[in-house]
Amino acid sequence: MELTVGAIVEGKVKSITNFGAFIALPENKTGMVHISEVANAYVSDIRQHLTEGQDVKVMVIGNENGKINLSIKRLEPRPQRDAAPRGGNNNFRSQNPQQRPSAPRGTGRPPVQPAAPKTADQLFEEKLKAFMTESDSKISSIKQYSDHRTKSRRR
Repeated sequence: MELTVGAIVEGKVKSITNFGAFIALPENKTGMVHISEVANAYVSDIRQHLTEGQDVKVMVIGNENGKINLSIKRLEPRPQRDAAPRGGNNNFRSQNPQQRPSAPRGTGRPPVQPAAPKTADQLFEEKLKAFMTESDSKISSIKQYSDHRTKSRRR
């Protein structure tokens, strides 16, 4: 039986290392499941997911120079991703704009209002202001560094 990319086979976990697990396949072949191919979630310790001697179903994802690369996670259903941006808070995203939350009570701030679209001139001014602030910061740090170097040479 030729192990082609995309083939699904059953095997037994032979050994486990910090970077992956070696799987005994049919016809006395051995393949490796890299730690990144064990589960859809981040895996810090592969031993929490696999044990030696465990029977596993794997997919062949590569077969080059006699090295067989395998994956377990590609056989699992993909988890649903949230519509929220990474690290973002989805509290302000609502189907109905009128249902947006107002400011917390007792803060004395007015309710959250949607921002008016900005004109091209306003966008340019904001970008220019950000550039100037960053530029000034870089120049001052360069001056501090060069002043420190010249003072230390005079001693």
